[in-house]
Amino acid sequence: QVQLLESGGGLVQTGGSLRLSCTASGRTFSNYAMGWFRQAPGKEREFLVAISWSGGSTSTADSVKGRFTISRDNAKNTVYLQMNSLKTEDTAVYYCAASPKRHNSPRSGPEYAYWGQGTQVTVSS
Repeated sequence: QVQLLESGGGLVQTGGSLRLSCTASGRTFSNYAMGWFRQAPGKEREFLVAISWSGGSTSTADSVKGRFTISRDNAKNTVYLQMNSLKTEDTAVYYCAASPKRHNSPRSGPEYAYWGQGTQVTVSS
């Protein structure tokens, strides 16, 4: 089992930045690729970014390309989501997830085995 705990969410104004963190416990963090997803009310869960175990492979959704960046620190068992130039449509609950496909940067939810509980991000105009 891998337990994931997100933090760093909150209220930010349009154009602002936030950095989310997701800290893992349980099994070896570097055994997993990591991803970030979000879900807004009434909408389906949306893939955002993913990173392989080494950081050598990343994948980013077109909707956030150029604004959102994923990184990881295996020594700290933590993955980060840096969000810049935030828009009101970025308002959602943000989830981190761990995938056993450690050499890849998976883009689909079913490729992930473990999920955090989510952290709310609200962008106000």
